[in-house]
Amino acid sequence: MPAYHSSFNEEPDVRQVGNMSILPIKTRIRGPAPVADPSQPDIIDETLDLFRANSLFRNFEIKGPADRTLIVLILYVSDCLAKLGSARTVPTQIEASKSLNTLSVESFAIPGDANFPLNAHYSPPASRSDSDYLRQYLTQVRQELAARLVERLYADGTGKPSKWWMSFQKRRFMNRSLGN
Repeated sequence: MPAYHSSFNEEPDVRQVGNMSILPIKTRIRGPAPVADPSQPDIIDETLDLFRANSLFRNFEIKGPADRTLIVLILYVSDCLAKLGSARTVPTQIEASKSLNTLSVESFAIPGDANFPLNAHYSPPASRSDSDYLRQYLTQVRQELAARLVERLYADGTGKPSKWWMSFQKRRFMNRSLGN
């Protein structure tokens, strides 16, 4: 059974930096990301929907630039769950939100950086301004993804993260990690 791919691979007129798609998102966080239609799912919704299924795969065939964005976001969700799982005590929703927001704005590698784990599959941004734009876009997307992940983790109202999500904290998509 093949892994699930992004439905945004066929989107026309999507800006690319390197060979990653800069996809619109629904967000209140300031940044360079284009604004998505609130009635339609965006790349963050797709990442959260596909995370658990795709994290079971060791191989992933990249079928387009949106898949590259999806891979980075799935690996980031993995890092978020690992961070929450490594806490000494089970974090409350507010603690989890603070922790993941801090993680989302920390310095991180982008394609082309020496410590980016998937450089073989990504081309670096063409210029310094593209590199800065990609970093700002990924920071904004990581912040929004962290906020929506916390909403899903604590959706049951018990004050504890969902065991159905936390069971994936040690699982590594493609046996990789972003290294945060």
